[in-house]
Amino acid sequence: MEAVEARREASRIVAMNAADAERTRQRESLLLSRTRILHDIERASHPRHREMLEAALKHLDAKLSELD
Repeated sequence: MEAVEARREASRIVAMNAADAERTRQRESLLLSRTRILHDIERASHPRHREMLEAALKHLDAKLSELD
C-alpha cells in the first residue's frame, strides 16, 4: 500500500516539474520576443509601425505578468 502511495507522490512531483519546465520555457520565449520587439521599437521610423510594436510589447508584458 505504501509503495502505491509513493509512486503516486512521485508521479505528482514529476508532473509538477514538467509543468514548471513548460512555464519556464514559455517565460524565456516571451522574454526573447520582448527583447526583439524593444530592439525593433528603437529602429522603427514609421509612427504606425511603432504603434503596432508598442501594442505587441504591451501584449507580451501582459502574458509575462500572467506567468508570474
